[in-house]
Amino acid sequence: MDVGGQAVIEGVMMRNKDRFAVAVRTPDGKIKIWREKSSTYPKMFSVPFIRGVVGLGYALYDGIRALTWSSNQNLGDEEKLSKREMILTIVGSMVFAALFFVVLPFGVAHFLTGSSLLFNVLDGVFRVALFLGYLLLISRMDEVKTLFSYHGAEHKTIYCYESGEKLTVENARRFSRLHPRCGTSFLFFVLVLSIVVFSFITGAWWVKLGGRLLLMPVIASLAYEIIKLSGRFEKNICVRVLITPGLWLQKITTREPNDMQLEVAIASLKAVVKEK
Repeated sequence: MDVGGQAVIEGVMMRNKDRFAVAVRTPDGKIKIWREKSSTYPKMFSVPFIRGVVGLGYALYDGIRALTWSSNQNLGDEEKLSKREMILTIVGSMVFAALFFVVLPFGVAHFLTGSSLLFNVLDGVFRVALFLGYLLLISRMDEVKTLFSYHGAEHKTIYCYESGEKLTVENARRFSRLHPRCGTSFLFFVLVLSIVVFSFITGAWWVKLGGRLLLMPVIASLAYEIIKLSGRFEKNICVRVLITPGLWLQKITTREPNDMQLEVAIASLKAVVKEK
């Protein structure tokens, strides 16, 4: 049974197709857990290249719920966020991402090259450079360092479970913090696929820009299918080569967790699955 997760504020969310759980370390040092049913989509959307976009939408919804709950466990009553405020924050972040990682590199590349063949090359190079620069910049922030440590704890715990080991801090600590089904690897495939797909869009500048924005769901679907295959055939040499750059990128977005962070990730996973 596939298990996925994400780091949240001072904790980890774990999720499978049946349920999800969020475990956080509260300011008093205790672990608090919230369990809920996973949001699932109808079977009619389970076909390849459609399930990716639909599934990501449902996962995003659960992710927003997890982030809202985890944030509120570490805030005072007057500071607590509503689900509406968290949704507005997420939507604002998505608009920012579209402007920063799609519109900005497009504008710079178009300004420098016009409609020449070099345009597509520069557009892709600028997009990758902005993405890497952004990750390196935020990774220096203390709050993000903690988030990335919980991200590493999530991966180690899932690896421990998938290997059939007993879910303990000692066992989880031995596993890698880099996982092929990570969202960071997904974003890497989105970047690479966007360079390839966008190169086929021709016409006026507004056609190229509009096509880039409209095709993002298609690219996300393709990236999702690649992630699914990479998780299934992880030991295949060709797949290993394919997923290696994404694993390198995870060296930025994950950090080695401490034992207390591993305890939180294990508590979250135990609330979702039965140990093998």
